[in-house]
Amino acid sequence: MKKWLNLMLILVLALSIAACGSVNNKEQENNQNNELEQENVTGAQQDDLKTQYPITVKDATGQEFTFDKAPERIVSTSPSETEILFAIGLDEEIVGVSDFDEYPEAAKEKPKMGGVVKPNEEAMMAANADWIVTGVSMKEDVIEQMRGLGLNVFKFDSNHLEDVKNNILLVGQITDRQEEAMKVVEQMDQEIQQVRDAVKDLTEEQKKKVYIEFSPGWTVGKGEFMDELLQIAGGINIAGDMEGWSQISEEKVIEDNPDVILYAEGSMDEQGTTIKDIILDRSGWEAIQAVQDGLIIGLNQDLLTRPGPRLTQGLIEMAKAIYPERFSE
Repeated sequence: MKKWLNLMLILVLALSIAACGSVNNKEQENNQNNELEQENVTGAQQDDLKTQYPITVKDATGQEFTFDKAPERIVSTSPSETEILFAIGLDEEIVGVSDFDEYPEAAKEKPKMGGVVKPNEEAMMAANADWIVTGVSMKEDVIEQMRGLGLNVFKFDSNHLEDVKNNILLVGQITDRQEEAMKVVEQMDQEIQQVRDAVKDLTEEQKKKVYIEFSPGWTVGKGEFMDELLQIAGGINIAGDMEGWSQISEEKVIEDNPDVILYAEGSMDEQGTTIKDIILDRSGWEAIQAVQDGLIIGLNQDLLTRPGPRLTQGLIEMAKAIYPERFSE
């Protein structure tokens, strides 16, 4: 009897071990299948981010462009667009930039193509570029003149923050750098959210009135990305009742009495006077609250005015200048 019980125990144990082995083998097989499925999903996602040529897109002038492959020689006549190109890894493809391009450092080493309003046509033709990108500074008559010379000029426009992000994604699509472009836009979205989170509980009474002077005698009203940045930063733009880029009324600024004055560092008038010195010298402005409190704050000119990938860094700097207590380290 005892011998029989021992045999039964051995049989039960053997069956249990076999069952466990079967379960483990099944789990291992399932894990392998899951890993394979994940690899397939990742591969499919990467394939989705590969540009399928040919593609046809329109630029800001309404002109259609068909690309049979990614451009191999690119010229940029606009610092904002140059920053986009570099941000998504097109250093080697860039064969020319404007005379005003200095960021990133690698841009300083690129051949110069002249100004942003009217580039040097001879230099651009010599660059033998298959794609020339330009921004808001170049007017359509100049663009058409250059196109008449056989230059493939593609214009970007950026009135709003969303336009900037869409332009980055479009450059990524045209150049087959979609994954890199998406990463840049994701970083910008994170920086926007950082500012939104910092100021989200401000009451209307707590919001500060702000005056921006990005160029001597010029401010920004509604309908432009700089005004949009100010709203996201929790400020009230005293020029919000005006449209677009506007010359200032010194009397109106005094009447509106801003709590904070922001200006673009590095911007000067024809005599080389900085915006801050111009502001401090204006008659009657000593009565403005921001002047009395010493809240005349300079922001990096490029971060504030260039509609490119660093624009949201400018947003952070703007918000810190208005509400420094909400960004304590």
